[in-house]
Amino acid sequence: MCTLEKQGNVFILTLTGDGEHRLNPSLIDAIRAALNRVRAEVAVGSALITTAQGKFFSNGYDLAWAGSDPARSQLMDSKFKSLVFDLFNLPMPTIAAITGHASAAGFILGMSHDYVLMRKDRGFLYMSEIDIGLKIPAWFVTLVKNKVKSPVAWRDVVMRGTKLTADVAIEHGIVHSAHVGAAETVKEAVKLGEELTARKWDGNVYAHSRRLVFSNVLVALTNESVSRL
Repeated sequence: MCTLEKQGNVFILTLTGDGEHRLNPSLIDAIRAALNRVRAEVAVGSALITTAQGKFFSNGYDLAWAGSDPARSQLMDSKFKSLVFDLFNLPMPTIAAITGHASAAGFILGMSHDYVLMRKDRGFLYMSEIDIGLKIPAWFVTLVKNKVKSPVAWRDVVMRGTKLTADVAIEHGIVHSAHVGAAETVKEAVKLGEELTARKWDGNVYAHSRRLVFSNVLVALTNESVSRL
């Protein structure tokens, strides 16, 4: 489901295989287990890159697994919120190297990183809930508002289901940089990771600063009463 490797002080977490990397409990648990390993091996001046093989970064929740069972949907929501909470508390800079489509919860997974690099010759960012008739979680919208520059862009992403190419995502302030090809995108993510690790930041101080910047996202994550609009 995923692998974890280390280049110097840069950890690279890769969702493996050619599937859609749908976020079901099994995949979420595997990612969280990898993050636990990262946390156990952290050194002063570390960074994490999350990327994926194949056509998709992640195509969102595994709706086929959830089926019509509310208990399964609630479990998936809860586990994904825990994963995002882990990312926001990870004691190091985080980078998403998006080399394919990132839709719905997959889009949110990417935006839960400090930096987003994107492949510009393939893939798009897409909040699909409006098109498939699902109510979007309120905390998704809170995160979008923190990561997308303007109210017009919020509307287009959340209420029109606009599919964002890398160039458009850069205009909206979502994507840090765009690159041709999957290999080049990951290469540039590693380069950025090495630049960040060279600063030798204290990871706990870094995570504290992130929590302050995104305090409203963390409140939304932990407030069950606003979990869905």
